[in-house]
Amino acid sequence: MRHPLTLALALGALALGGCNSDVSEDLGKALGPREAPKTRTFQADQRATFMAVKAAVAEMGYRAGKGGPAEGTLEALSPIQTGEDVGTSRQVRIRVELEPAAETGTDVTVSMTEIEEDENTNTPAMPTEVPLRDTPLYEVFFRNVQQALTAPKAGT
Repeated sequence: MRHPLTLALALGALALGGCNSDVSEDLGKALGPREAPKTRTFQADQRATFMAVKAAVAEMGYRAGKGGPAEGTLEALSPIQTGEDVGTSRQVRIRVELEPAAETGTDVTVSMTEIEEDENTNTPAMPTEVPLRDTPLYEVFFRNVQQALTAPKAGT
């Protein structure tokens, strides 16, 4: 019997082939993106909305990095936090894209990922970036953008 592995793989494929499609859907959800970017439309021009986005990430304690109003993008990072285990750390990255909306507003699309690093392995630490799942940070971000847009301007 030279091919027991081949036989086992063939039987496994047949068994899975007869399975309910819910299993493949669950597998697809587990392996696919965990959190799709979220979009909201704000009734302000792109420059004013960008300034509100920048104020919103600052309010959340994030440091704005790449991007600008002309590019219509902004990337910001949270402070580095120590992980639950010794030698681990985590940080959240926010990526924002701004585009003119159909009317007079601006569409703001945001995605958030968590960057984790583990220095406990024998190999050089390679950070892992995973989309955030089921986090209230999206709502906090959008609320902060709206508040920054409606806040009275200094000197008025």
